[in-house]
Amino acid sequence: MAAQLKYIISHTQLPEQSVKNTVQLLNEDCTIPFISRYRKERTGNLDEVQIGEIVKYKEQFEALEKRKNAILKALEAQDVLTPQLKQNIVAAPDLFTLEDIYLPYKKSRKTKAEKARQNGLEPLAKIIMSQNTIDIESIAFKYVKNNITSIEDALEGARHIISEWINERTDIRNSIRYQLERFAIISTKAVTTKIKDEEAQKFRDYFDWEENLSRIPSHRLLAILRAEKEGFIRLKVEIDDDRALDKIERRFIKSNNACATHIEIAAKDAYKRLLLPSLSNEALQVAKEKADESAIEVFAKNLKQLLLGAPLGEKRVLAIDPGFRTGCKVVCLDAQGGLLYNETIYPHPPKNDSVGAIKKISSLTNAYKIEAIAIGNGTASRETEALIRKVHFKNDVQVFVVSEAGASIYSASKIAREEFPNYDVTVRGAVSIGRRLQDPLAELVKIDAKSIGVGQYQHDVDQTKLQKQLDLVVENCVNAVGVNINTASKSLLGYVSGIGPKLAENIINYRNENSVFFSRGDIKKVPRLGGKAFEQGAAFLRIKAAKNPLDDSAVHPESYGIVEKMAKDLGKSVQDLIGNKALLQKLNLKNYCTDSVGLLTLEDIVKELEKPGLDIRQQAKVFTFNKNIKTINDLREGQLLPGIVNNITNFGCFVDVGIKESGLIHISNLSDTFVKDVNEHVHLHQQIIVKVLEVDVPRKRIQLKLHK
Repeated sequence: MAAQLKYIISHTQLPEQSVKNTVQLLNEDCTIPFISRYRKERTGNLDEVQIGEIVKYKEQFEALEKRKNAILKALEAQDVLTPQLKQNIVAAPDLFTLEDIYLPYKKSRKTKAEKARQNGLEPLAKIIMSQNTIDIESIAFKYVKNNITSIEDALEGARHIISEWINERTDIRNSIRYQLERFAIISTKAVTTKIKDEEAQKFRDYFDWEENLSRIPSHRLLAILRAEKEGFIRLKVEIDDDRALDKIERRFIKSNNACATHIEIAAKDAYKRLLLPSLSNEALQVAKEKADESAIEVFAKNLKQLLLGAPLGEKRVLAIDPGFRTGCKVVCLDAQGGLLYNETIYPHPPKNDSVGAIKKISSLTNAYKIEAIAIGNGTASRETEALIRKVHFKNDVQVFVVSEAGASIYSASKIAREEFPNYDVTVRGAVSIGRRLQDPLAELVKIDAKSIGVGQYQHDVDQTKLQKQLDLVVENCVNAVGVNINTASKSLLGYVSGIGPKLAENIINYRNENSVFFSRGDIKKVPRLGGKAFEQGAAFLRIKAAKNPLDDSAVHPESYGIVEKMAKDLGKSVQDLIGNKALLQKLNLKNYCTDSVGLLTLEDIVKELEKPGLDIRQQAKVFTFNKNIKTINDLREGQLLPGIVNNITNFGCFVDVGIKESGLIHISNLSDTFVKDVNEHVHLHQQIIVKVLEVDVPRKRIQLKLHK
């Protein structure tokens, strides 16, 4: 435990007691949302990001320990484990150091050095390394036998053994690592046979590129690696060979005789054949891991903003999945997202039945008392929006354009088939568009986050790390908002703290058999939902119109007694406290502190009582693109246009201005001052005004500037 705490603290710089208590809670199977919200006294008020860092380094430490144990077992089996070697392995601070220690003992394939040893040349290698003889060739002659047919064969074999010794020296490896870390240059050249491929043109900036590996931005490295993977370029990672070799030779060559010459040859061989290929790949791998972390962080931030996007709320919605030839799929949804009706209209070419489409939209809006219309932002979106604007509605109907990203993934998924077994993918896709307007979070949790398309190079990064981080983001968002247990889908319930997919299914089954949950106490009746799951999840599960008003709040059931005592001390009921800020301010919170409950928790309770069940998300706003801009050819430099931020990267953000191609606001065009973090200036789905700087029609690239 002490070694683990030391490791985590050294990487996070968080207080020791906070880390110790958090690790203890994690070992007790507590979730990040539960710990950050309901165990603030024990963690010292760490937020979910800090707790996530503790989880990350806890797992990293456990992986390192697992590898150490595996290596110790392997060395014991080889009967080579000495007390000093064991001490070195146990003390290894990271995987690179650990693998360097283990390198001489790895059972590898037949190497040149191993072959030379089998031919009895190791004593000759030791003689050369001692550098005490002048006539090394005479000594080498004694080794000419069996498979060794000449003096040169003997000397070459000995040099291969020396090369391996040099390669296995930790100090040499660390010296090369340091040079790669500080001075490595990554360079690229186009593969001439593929230079004219249309796909290759995306990477033409890297047909002849050179940059310091330590300074290359994550998005550029990932682009280069993708270009190499697709066969359009070749890349190299290099350092100053002469400088690196000089450092190696100075460590080994202590004489000026023939032995020194052979050591020099062996050193060059070790460097070119063993050290540089291995360690340059390692340096590239480290750079890739950093790039992955950066890209995953961008994706996570974007996903959080998307999931916490403004919900319209429980309103009756008519949703349209636009199309030309196949028509526009129209669905009508009730306030809870239930499908009431579906039909296809054909207002656009080739059928051009705009009159019939307008009549149909008008009659459906009246028949189903529609309060808002959601239009998918894909093919024919602008044309469909223009059509809807021509409809004369009897009541005030708001019109929204909704992102379709991932809707097709959902419509063909198992979840969609379970929800709508009697409808095809087009109906399911339109339903998803409508529900996204009502509650983006509840709908988007049904889709694999990687398919939502709000990251950079998401298919090029470590997929396990990406999935883990995105799952964490979804979990944090779901629990930050809270879930209505009587209406939530299985997908949404599965992300609730302590619940998971299996218990979510049990909750749905219980709901189907018993109609609704009347109180949080009823949650305990769900099969296999034990005390731990209830502790972790109950406060994130809300029950509307419950007998106890606290059941529709973020107050944890374990704190109900505290609220009841507060009410009693004020001579009021718990219901009287709800929303009564003046009454709550009369409380002296210090009177309610206990060994386990401090001011941090009590302040949270009072804040929740002031506005119980308050949705942390903003309200959805209507937005309209410039009606005169329909294709990239309509854009002109200097134009000011309304747009919606639809993706954020480390190098800027992409903006939908109502045409097929998104424009880029480079980080340098977000502000007239230095921009460190794009997210400090814009957020996903933010409605902004942009200025057109440059339009490259052939390459379909649009450069924009954020207009203040």
